[in-house]
Amino acid sequence: MTTLIYRHFSALSSFYYALIAVVLLVMVPTISLTPPGEHLNQIHDRDFMTVHTRTSPTTYYEGRRGPTGFEYELMRRFADYLGVSLNLDASHHVDSVLPAVRERGDLGAAGLPLAPDTPGIHFTRPIINMQPLLVYRRGIYGIDEPADLIGLEIGTLSASGTSANLRELQADYPALSWKESNELEVAELMAQIEDESLDAAVIYDHQFRLNRLFFPNVERGFFIGEPISMAWAVPSGRGLGFLQAANRFLEDLQGSGMLDRLKSRYFGHDDYLEYVGTRTFLSHLDSRLPRYEGLFKQAARKTGFDWKLLAALGYQESHWDPDAVSPTGVRGLMMLTRPTAKEVGIENRRDPAQSIDGGARYLRSIHDRLPESITGDDRLYMAMASYNVGLGHLYDARKIAEMRGDNPDSWADVREALPLLQQREWHSKTRHGYARGGEPVIYVRNIRRYYEMIEYIERSRRQFFQLEQTTVNDEGLLLFDPVPPLN
Repeated sequence: MTTLIYRHFSALSSFYYALIAVVLLVMVPTISLTPPGEHLNQIHDRDFMTVHTRTSPTTYYEGRRGPTGFEYELMRRFADYLGVSLNLDASHHVDSVLPAVRERGDLGAAGLPLAPDTPGIHFTRPIINMQPLLVYRRGIYGIDEPADLIGLEIGTLSASGTSANLRELQADYPALSWKESNELEVAELMAQIEDESLDAAVIYDHQFRLNRLFFPNVERGFFIGEPISMAWAVPSGRGLGFLQAANRFLEDLQGSGMLDRLKSRYFGHDDYLEYVGTRTFLSHLDSRLPRYEGLFKQAARKTGFDWKLLAALGYQESHWDPDAVSPTGVRGLMMLTRPTAKEVGIENRRDPAQSIDGGARYLRSIHDRLPESITGDDRLYMAMASYNVGLGHLYDARKIAEMRGDNPDSWADVREALPLLQQREWHSKTRHGYARGGEPVIYVRNIRRYYEMIEYIERSRRQFFQLEQTTVNDEGLLLFDPVPPLN
């Protein structure tokens, strides 16, 4: 009897549950009955995660040392956390990422502003705060408050989140206007300010700090509104398991302190390419270079370079710090990657002797691989630029120089072409794509300055040594003893 009652109750329960489910689907069509782990299971089954992103210095790009960028570092770690491979689609502007995630993607990671009401999208917990910043062309005076923006040609990126702060500002200043672009990136906005196509732009503070050295005529203004949270996007309607996994990963990263360390690595310092002033350089010249001068001279004898040039390159790379580490894990006095160290037979990148020897031989290998048509100082400067940005991106810049009717064998012309690798109009026509092309230009310029200073100090020492080695003969004439040759 009990069994019959149970079966009857089960049958009625099944009927009512089914009826309730149908009613809920009719009344509330947005409720999903998808198993919570369906999306995550699909990713594990196929063994890779597809991420829609964009190429920018704050997100993802291909550097000489391989893929890099703050969000790339997070994506890579998240893929490892899930135990799957990482498949990137970096063909997007910021406004095309969310549609791609809705239609076919697993994750959107492209400096996205957290927008909880976006249809078809769930956002993760916040990753970092992004502060909108007004930047403007140097020479426009009196840009101190929002009222000063009225009448200016202002640009910003659509779907980046900055337009929301501008709209809030517009409520108090109705005459305020701006243009939004879905085709440009931050570097291109700043380039338009530099060439006077725009008066100002609203970007994020960390983006300005990473790009400011490339655009010396773009001035920092003031903050626009409150910070905006950056988050990742996942498609809704496919279960919450993947979203929960992403949130656990980000929570663990925050709790371990690793997220703060990554933020500090990528955004805490914006002066890697800053030319170090004479006072600081001379201090390092006196306190650090003597420890490594013999190693630079030894490497110079092996490779045929001037030891002072190798020392200048080493200073630009690490300030002669054998324990230096970059955000991407490049380390040592000459900042060698693991693949480069392996290529030149270096086992311990933190050993100054190995690092200097390996860096000098790597520079020589680049120098020798350049086309024979590049000669003299042009060849040397292009080799140094390749040490920074990679040989592939240098060849892309030479191609751009040729397309512009310039001489691809001239450093002066290639130097003009390299920054264009930051603009989609140009890097889309190249083999290796986006690069922070302004960086090698500043890099080479700095090394040349450091070389000139070391050369000047060395020459002064020679002259001083000569005076110290003089004697006066019976006729009152100065006699110079032979000067020991430099090793």
